[in-house]
Amino acid sequence: MSNIIYIGYEFNVTPIQPAVEILIAELGYAGFESFIENETGVTAYIQKEEWYGAILDDIHVLNSDEFEISYTFSEIEQTNWNAEWEKNFNPIVVDNICAVRAPFHKNFNTEYDIVIEPKMSFGTGHHETTHMMIQHILKNDFKGKSVLDMGCGTGVLAVLAELKGAKTIDAIDIDNWCYLNSLENIERNSCQNINVFEGDASLLIGKSYDVIIANINRNILLQDMATYATSLNKGGVLFLSGFYNNDIPTIDEEVSKYGFKIQDNLERNNWVALKYA
Repeated sequence: MSNIIYIGYEFNVTPIQPAVEILIAELGYAGFESFIENETGVTAYIQKEEWYGAILDDIHVLNSDEFEISYTFSEIEQTNWNAEWEKNFNPIVVDNICAVRAPFHKNFNTEYDIVIEPKMSFGTGHHETTHMMIQHILKNDFKGKSVLDMGCGTGVLAVLAELKGAKTIDAIDIDNWCYLNSLENIERNSCQNINVFEGDASLLIGKSYDVIIANINRNILLQDMATYATSLNKGGVLFLSGFYNNDIPTIDEEVSKYGFKIQDNLERNNWVALKYA
């Protein structure tokens, strides 16, 4: 894996939202693998072998009159990327109960200690949505439950679900890098009950869960909501994040079609994470 070369794009976006959300969705369909949002926009990565000169031609948001988007790009070797993570990835402690740290960080001796080698995957706990999903899992009963972690990223939420007593967990991500990274992190945390799959919501056909965790962007959530509803056992719980406060009416309208109501709402820097039952 160390010889994989990535092309990194730095997008500067004004105004940030909803342009960044749309941009990430369109770039994902074009083959970009990983994204890191920041104060000025987003950094997006694609393997060099998947890249071609006209790759942005079908990214329609770049031509929108509603936003100003500029970008630069350059080659990035994955080994250099990992070194950057080691320099910049700080541990976090959520509610003084759960620590998310890299292997090179000290143990905080919290009740739940998760060791993540993030590499290029989304989901270190630093992003607001992952942080809030951790809070939801900490507050709720997972003992003996069957769980789906949809859009698993690094696998951090699946790992925490097992630590909270979940009986079986399926972790799914469409991103190959996330799939491989989740496998590594599950082994690193000595998890026994997590199965990792590479793919999308079509993998859920014929499966059912007591708890579904979906931390994905708004458009994918809306697209796949019917599948989540079909896959949730009677009396099950649905946790949703990956969108902003002003998206709640749209999300709620779709989820309510299947008889679910909001039970809890966490908010962090305008990002939200909702609990439905």
